[in-house]
Amino acid sequence: MFDLSLPALAALALAALLVGFAKTAIGGVAALSVAIFAAVLPARESTGALLPLLLVGDVFAVRAYRRHANWPVLLRLFPSVAAGVVLGTVFVALVDDTVMRRTIGAVLLVIVAVHLWQSRRARIGDRPPAVPATATARDTARDTEAPPAVPHRARTLVFGLLAGFTTMVANAGGSVMALYLLSAGFAMLGFLGTGAWFFFIVNLFKVPFSAGLGLIDGQSLLLDAALAPAVVAGALAGRAVVRHLDQRLFARLVLGFTTLSALNLLR
Repeated sequence: MFDLSLPALAALALAALLVGFAKTAIGGVAALSVAIFAAVLPARESTGALLPLLLVGDVFAVRAYRRHANWPVLLRLFPSVAAGVVLGTVFVALVDDTVMRRTIGAVLLVIVAVHLWQSRRARIGDRPPAVPATATARDTARDTEAPPAVPHRARTLVFGLLAGFTTMVANAGGSVMALYLLSAGFAMLGFLGTGAWFFFIVNLFKVPFSAGLGLIDGQSLLLDAALAPAVVAGALAGRAVVRHLDQRLFARLVLGFTTLSALNLLR
């Protein structure tokens, strides 16, 4: 399935490291992993190859924040997310690699734009940043949980469809989910716990669809097995160094590289 050079394998190993790091430290790094995989591998197959690695990272996130999920909100959201995944599956089945590659690039650019918009709102004191970049289990234990509001049914439907579609097409539903949780007024612990369980369950739900499309097969799983240790190393590194990061500079670098990668995919 893949005939990869040593530099290409090194790039994928870096992307896998960033997957783990994103799950335990700075969530926005995952967009850069999506871009690297789509640049190195055929765009369609890149989504299937990345999915098992995301699940490895999800295990670490769930382990850290498993007790803080809001299950009523998740149960209300999942039907529309499932519908979005089905729509995304149909889209992937119908388009060729060029359309898929450009779609991934467009989704990544939208994520960058949303992140910049959220950062601007945070700077003017409108609300805190969408994803707490330096949150650890010990830090979040000090937060005061306020009961989140129940989002309107129409909002749940729209956000669920968007999250399901974008996560199926580009493994990039995090930005949509972040906006949904913020609109419900989640505090940090609920945000992290609900998000961790959401992506773990949704990524598991996507596996048979990706396998049915031929995006996951024996060779891609062998590649994932080789890259999985990098995910584990990234997750452990994220937990160890998150307090010492210059998050502002790091976030700018991530946004810059993600933007360049997305523009390259749009060519």
